Amino acid sequence: MVEEIKNSLQEILTKIDGLYCIMFTDRDGVPLLKVHTDKAPEPAVKPSFISTFCIAIDQGSKLGLGKTNTMICMYSQYQVVQMNKLPLIITCVANQKCNTGQILALETQLDPIVTALTLSVSEG
Repeated sequence: MVEEIKNSLQEILTKIDGLYCIMFTDRDGVPLLKVHTDKAPEPAVKPSFISTFCIAIDQGSKLGLGKTNTMICMYSQYQVVQMNKLPLIITCVANQKCNTGQILALETQLDPIVTALTLSVSEG
């Protein structure tokens, strides 16, 4: 099953120009599933970077803004799109020219994978 999911995610990487990485982690940034190209920047896929997302969404809810669903961070060369699917976090890393709307549209495609991973994590 994991290989099928990885193949599906690898296919998505090839379809979206500029998308370098799709990663599923827990809220502490521990990777559960990751597909990437050789262009994926190493610092953006480290657990310490991913876990800051959870801190940011907690702060947003304390400000009365409600539940954070998605966070988009733009840097000089990269963009990082993170989706809140607690207990999992989906992180997509792309170049600065990648169509952010295409990445956001992946959410519905990735929901079945989130469900499968959540079940396997809770069973394990």
